[in-house]
Amino acid sequence: MREIDIGRIEETVYALCRSACCEIGGDVLGLLEQGLARERSPFGREILRQLIENDRLACARHMPICQDTGMAVVFMDVGQDVHLSGGDLTQAVDRAVRRAYRDGCFRSSVLDPLTRQNTGDNTPAVLYTRIVPGEQVEIAVAPKGFGSENMSRLGMLTPSQGLEGVLDFVVETVRLAGANPCPPVVVGVGIGGTAEGCMLLAKRQLLREVGAPSPDPALAQIERELLERINRLGIGPQGLGGDVTALAVHAAKTPTHLAGLPVAVNMQCHAARHKRAVL
Repeated sequence: MREIDIGRIEETVYALCRSACCEIGGDVLGLLEQGLARERSPFGREILRQLIENDRLACARHMPICQDTGMAVVFMDVGQDVHLSGGDLTQAVDRAVRRAYRDGCFRSSVLDPLTRQNTGDNTPAVLYTRIVPGEQVEIAVAPKGFGSENMSRLGMLTPSQGLEGVLDFVVETVRLAGANPCPPVVVGVGIGGTAEGCMLLAKRQLLREVGAPSPDPALAQIERELLERINRLGIGPQGLGGDVTALAVHAAKTPTHLAGLPVAVNMQCHAARHKRAVL
């Protein structure tokens, strides 16, 4: 049994929050540069150049990539041979987010859904935990802005709609979203499970290395087909038309009930913010 103090968890979440909001990943930057090379629209090329410059300046000056620093979504895989000591995990994560958003001068966007009263410190964070084999704790932080989050969509399809129905649903979701999620986007797709499980499966796909294909050959083919169809929509960078509407599509599946075919779409903006650490 390995013991990990809650204080280490807090400091790690703090550092990941600060980094995720200001430092674009090399995977995302590489795809933006590839998009610039193939984009034919003059407007689209100029927008991509500005996005790349913005990302580099944000990293160099340690300033937010975007003014919407989002809700702090934290994924934590806790090894079953780990004992977390020294305090409450949820409170530690909230303390880390509170400090990171204060110290980074990040916007506080979290509020009561009905009264619209802001909590003032971007907490509570959204925390998902899983118990996994081993004696490590893997932490991923993915600040989620709501230009993209508002474009999330769940379809409870009938089994007869099959794969073509799934593909059509995903492409139509991106079409309806238009410029709202700040394209070029990363599209997370979940297939199967239950309604809530499918939505979470789609969101988890945004944690993957952007552009890395699924290890499942059938899913990798679905990702390629969806990316091609989405980029044929012509929405383009920031919705002003062009060839690069999406940087990547990441899909995953899980068994479902014989009477259903759930499909979920969770989109991420061009920043595709996510940082990871292992303790």
